[in-house]
Amino acid sequence: MSNILSDAMMVEMMAKIQWPTEVKLFQPYEVGQITLADYASCLAVKTFLHMAQVKFSLQLRTNAEHMSPTQSVPFIQVGPLTLSDFGPIVSFVASKGSGLSEHLEEQERADMKAYVAMVTSTLHNAELYVSWLDKETAETVTKERYGSPFPWPLNRVLPWIKQRAVRKSLSSIGWADKTTDQVCEEIRTCCQALSEKLGDQAYFMGDLPTELDALVYGHLFTLITTHLPSLPLSQIVQSFPNLNEYCRRIDEDYFHEMLPDS
Repeated sequence: MSNILSDAMMVEMMAKIQWPTEVKLFQPYEVGQITLADYASCLAVKTFLHMAQVKFSLQLRTNAEHMSPTQSVPFIQVGPLTLSDFGPIVSFVASKGSGLSEHLEEQERADMKAYVAMVTSTLHNAELYVSWLDKETAETVTKERYGSPFPWPLNRVLPWIKQRAVRKSLSSIGWADKTTDQVCEEIRTCCQALSEKLGDQAYFMGDLPTELDALVYGHLFTLITTHLPSLPLSQIVQSFPNLNEYCRRIDEDYFHEMLPDS
């Protein structure tokens, strides 16, 4: 009953918010702190907001994860409303008439959602695995970055707690027992499916971007530009020329960053 009431209150609050209004997006610092999976998630949401032409201010916080209602980043504040994670943020923006997939037919929307689910269940989980369960990456990169804002002993304790939580979460869906090679193959298989879906189109669903494009770009750009000690993540994505060019085009259109040459 409490969940039903809270959902009803959330819907009522969303309906009362005037649009457009000030949107604040909270995330960890990118230099020295943010981890691989969190960077991809934050970039996906920022890309979606740019594509939807929703203006927002970026709020960097060392404790952004612990400020979030779901303990995950990014999250946005819109008036009295706080929303975290890609799906709820997309749904909220769509409820205000600024969504990206309203032009799709019912079957097209169903196809898009299937690809969104695939990207989330594969690339996000792979990023978590690589960050926290690949021993070399966890010890030399992730733990150092995650604990960097905090004094001793929190800079050691908090990464250990986070690693344990990620391992438990991935264990529940069968990912914790995978080898690193198997995870890389999962990424390659996902990229193959995305490459075939994209073909020579401008965007995954045709001539206009949707939330799928924002999500895919967030993950693929992160994999391309993140160099880890012993994992060829960048090379996997760059072995698909149309995906690499797709990321370069979106990067130029919305961010003007520099992708490495393939």
